[in-house]
Amino acid sequence: MQRAMRLLEAVAEHPYGAPAKQLARETGLALPTAYHLLRTLVHEGYLRREKGLFFLGASAERLGSGGAEQKRRSTIVDTLAQWRDSIGVPVYYAMYREGEIEVMCVSDTPGNPAVEEWADFRETGHAHAIGQCLLSQLDDGARRDHLARYPAQPITPYTVCDNHALLRRLEQMRRMEPVIERQEYALGTVCAAVPITVGTTAATMAISLPVHQADRLLPAARKLQDEIGRLLGSLALSISI
Repeated sequence: MQRAMRLLEAVAEHPYGAPAKQLARETGLALPTAYHLLRTLVHEGYLRREKGLFFLGASAERLGSGGAEQKRRSTIVDTLAQWRDSIGVPVYYAMYREGEIEVMCVSDTPGNPAVEEWADFRETGHAHAIGQCLLSQLDDGARRDHLARYPAQPITPYTVCDNHALLRRLEQMRRMEPVIERQEYALGTVCAAVPITVGTTAATMAISLPVHQADRLLPAARKLQDEIGRLLGSLALSISI
């Protein structure tokens, strides 16, 4: 396995391909051993051979893509944990992709637990700060399409349960201002979501607090917004996954 990996790494160093003899020399393998491993890697799709030269194959490229995506996700996870600890609140990261609200990552602690998803987040975007923030970043047609599929309905006594009322609220939201929601999704909980737009990607970072700490919500959201602004350049690629 280690010898095969050395060969893969050697091939990756040659974007225009390399012959078996050169790869054997660079990896310190005997030529017959290198030939055997190279044939196996070609058969498995990790390498391809053209005119006596070896190139990375589709399987190896998929591994590389998966590794890059894992690294980007790790960046988001680490960043959310840092903000969770520095602000002292659960932190959520969500995106709007292919017509759906997707919560990609949640970072909380036993002392500051996240909101329990007691009603599907995707179907209740009208009721929580994450969904309202993402919908506010869409154009009118996309908002109406979403609400046609997931119409506003009462979740708690505080929920906006009318599509037209929600659309009016979304139109009035100020660009790049935190979206505040008080007990609309879960009784006893207040939430704030900060809009993030990277290219055409609608995303948000959000926080939640128990209602008796509601006075902390806006200052904490402002602090989160400052942190996002400070790191947005380095997070942009990770956010767009």
